[in-house]
Amino acid sequence: MNFLPPRPAAPGRPKDPEKRAAILEAAMALFPARGYDGVSMDAIAQQAGVSKLTVYSHFADKEALFAAAVTECCEQQLPHRVFEPSLDQPVHEALTAIAHGFMDLIMDERAVTLHRMMVAQAGQNSRLTEIFFTAGPRRTLQDMEAFLRQANESGSLHVPKPEHAAEHFFCLVKGIRHMRVLVGLCPIPDSDERRAHIAEVVELFVRAYRPAERESAMRAKPAMPARDRRIRP
Repeated sequence: MNFLPPRPAAPGRPKDPEKRAAILEAAMALFPARGYDGVSMDAIAQQAGVSKLTVYSHFADKEALFAAAVTECCEQQLPHRVFEPSLDQPVHEALTAIAHGFMDLIMDERAVTLHRMMVAQAGQNSRLTEIFFTAGPRRTLQDMEAFLRQANESGSLHVPKPEHAAEHFFCLVKGIRHMRVLVGLCPIPDSDERRAHIAEVVELFVRAYRPAERESAMRAKPAMPARDRRIRP
């Protein structure tokens, strides 16, 4: 049986990227503010300053728009390129950049509100929470796994299970502070607090996944006499 190649789609009117961006910005503002069920495609269109037909020309339905809005929010704070550092960038520096982007993402007011909304929806709309997880957290985890696999190949880290290490890294960055923020027990940390926390997390992570040969060299180094074990300037 011969299978003919699919016919190319008929050329249509090119979509306006500026209108698409406006629709996504409207969605990112309205979904956290009103909740998923409280937002209509009409409201999105009005907020974006476009017609409802234009919204549907870019996004098939509200679920597709919600997923795209979550992905766009992640991309703005933690762009994909952060997980693809230059070849000469030290792994410590690359991890620090990833951690700062992730912290900016999870502590963004829209993201905090959206997380609260997803927790509230967990027992009511599993379809929505799955869309959220796939468009946001899963995408970020996959990017981190790819980064760690590349670090393995280059020899800058030794990570036996990148999929587990990716989860560990982000859980360390979130810490207990993120939960406290979500439940309203403390304010969003400022830049100095974030910087100090991230420095500790990255140092801990790099030590945990130090390449084997470097670890062996560290162990082979003779211990200092007890009287010399003091912090030196």
